[in-house]
Amino acid sequence: MASKQPDLNTPKARKASITFVFLVVLIDMVGFGIIMPVLPKLITEITGDSLSAAAVVAGWLAFAYAVMQFFFGPIIGNLSDRFGRRPVLLGALGGYAIAFALMGFAPTLFWLFVARIVAGIMGASFSTAYAYVADVSPPEKRSQNFGLIGAAFGLGFIIGPALGGLLGDYDLRLPFFVASALAAVNLIFGFFMLEESLEKDKRRPFQFARANAFVALKGLTGQNRVVIWYAVALLIWMIGHIVYPIVFAFYGIEAFGWSMRMVGLALALVGVGAALVQGLLIRYLIPKIGERKAVIIGAVSMAISTIFYVVAGPDQGWLIFIAIPIGALQGLFQPSISGLMSRAVSDDTQGELQGAVASLQSTGSVIGPPLFTAVFAYFTVASAPLYLPGAPFGLAGLIALVALAVFLRGYALHCTSDEVVPPPDAKPAAL
Repeated sequence: MASKQPDLNTPKARKASITFVFLVVLIDMVGFGIIMPVLPKLITEITGDSLSAAAVVAGWLAFAYAVMQFFFGPIIGNLSDRFGRRPVLLGALGGYAIAFALMGFAPTLFWLFVARIVAGIMGASFSTAYAYVADVSPPEKRSQNFGLIGAAFGLGFIIGPALGGLLGDYDLRLPFFVASALAAVNLIFGFFMLEESLEKDKRRPFQFARANAFVALKGLTGQNRVVIWYAVALLIWMIGHIVYPIVFAFYGIEAFGWSMRMVGLALALVGVGAALVQGLLIRYLIPKIGERKAVIIGAVSMAISTIFYVVAGPDQGWLIFIAIPIGALQGLFQPSISGLMSRAVSDDTQGELQGAVASLQSTGSVIGPPLFTAVFAYFTVASAPLYLPGAPFGLAGLIALVALAVFLRGYALHCTSDEVVPPPDAKPAAL
């Protein structure tokens, strides 16, 4: 699987390459989203447990996935700095095809966990997709192009959950096999079409000592200590943001008695909002208001939207369809910070940066799923002191505000640091 020589020196070629990576991430996220509406029923079918107990199992499945991402994120990021982005992206697609097929055949929880572990290792390659975009984007365009990749996540959540809900009504395990087939098709397409983005003279030797999230970040903060503040903000943000893919399906079934199809359609609307914000709005909004204000809007909108999940009663599922467009603005948060971080490091460590960030995000994904599913189970079991299925979302809203506070501290430091050029909209935030 030799890397093709880079030929990305023209704006047209760069645009085509970003478009292809967009498609890679889109198809991967369709495969991820397609299983979300059916996972609660699959777990209850295998275990025979209640929905509350199944949610806890789902939390630990997500925990296993995230632990693998934590360990393999910096390894894969460093491998992409050594061998190029193309072979890493293609290898991950093959692994995804295997992982989803394993989930479709899984007769016991053991095999579900094996499949999620394989998927977690392969999922660490998302950092390589961001590094690819950083390779082919000028610094002033990185936030917008990161937003385009974020839009692929959103579109994947439009197509994937809706399709998963429909397929799940026909056969509970069919969505997993469709996801496997999508990854396999993407692998074949990428093998023939994907160009390498990292030139050979910009590659560096692989070093195990640097293939660790914390070691990598320590080295990066030697260039610019602002990076660590932004990374911590992303870590906290991911702890809160993970509530959606982990709890939403269980919440819809428990609080409103939604079917798999209804859960899939609601999640598809979440994807519509994310795609509109990250694919369109962010490209016009950031140049006008700057990254700092974009992050603030993102965090506050998430905090406000989670209130609707908390207060919605059994016959008030319509409130969630008000919360979804408000919460869509949270899509401004991560691309804006990613753009600021990418400006603060050298070109030859973009892959290392994205790998380290992926591992820190995975740390949030390690903490978040067991936390939120435990909260969900506590407030939905028959013996619950207070029946409140929306409690995990309320907690997530508070966590989003903490992430905002950490970001503002880092941004204030960025504006006054003499190690790097201040951001274009530099306005120190007083905390």
